[in-house]
Amino acid sequence: MRLRSLLFVPGDRPERMEKALGLGADALILDLEDAVAPSAKASARAAVRAFVGANAAAGPALFVRVNPLDGDLIADDVAAIAGAGMAGVVLPKAEGRASVTALRAMLPGDYAVLPIASETPRAVFTLGDYDGAGLAGLTWGAEDLPAAIGAATSREADGQYTDPYRVVRALTLFGAHAAGVPAIETVYPGFRDLDGLAAYAARGRRDGFAGMMAIHPAQVAVINAAFSPSEAELAQARAIVALFDANPGAGALQLDGKMVDAPHLKAARQLLAAADE
Repeated sequence: MRLRSLLFVPGDRPERMEKALGLGADALILDLEDAVAPSAKASARAAVRAFVGANAAAGPALFVRVNPLDGDLIADDVAAIAGAGMAGVVLPKAEGRASVTALRAMLPGDYAVLPIASETPRAVFTLGDYDGAGLAGLTWGAEDLPAAIGAATSREADGQYTDPYRVVRALTLFGAHAAGVPAIETVYPGFRDLDGLAAYAARGRRDGFAGMMAIHPAQVAVINAAFSPSEAELAQARAIVALFDANPGAGALQLDGKMVDAPHLKAARQLLAAADE
């Protein structure tokens, strides 16, 4: 399952869900949590169930974001999506492997789980606790955590993260790779600032994230471009693989005046695999 772009869509807006099918996102996250007011939860569940039933066979992968495990809404969420043909479930306020196990025990099906793994103080200390079993990836958020600890903001005046949230981002990145699953970058709130989004997404890919969540349709194309290798990158990767194939047993080789070795070969193969080559 390729997850470059994952677009949030409110679960109580069927017309937006229909429109989102044609926007080019790799996945849609049909939201039953923050985007839906308490009074609209029941209608959102019905709309999401109907939408998944009609659209699970083709198009983007469909995920449903349920409400947190420690609240009184999760049971109704799970009952509403029971047996639906979605790809997976997004779990907010996850706190390590135990949260995933608890959710999977509730789910009547072998659905992949995508934890939002940094939204509580305790969650930060479980970011290395995940294993890859049943996970679609691991992602993080920078909005709920500052509210949980009484912080004024997670960002500097220029939009960059403050030090505590840089740490959380890094721990999520390494936690995902330790679990052997894709690391998914968090959202970029300035949905009209596409240049800023492009720079943010490029940094995410540079650092080792495989994809990113989106909050607005305009962000999808920018994110897809940022997390897709360029033709130059693909050509370089092909050249590295071909060089080592032609020199079996070599530890380090020279390519275009630079030394390449096992880590370069591994990265080249991963890039080509991500591009379905």
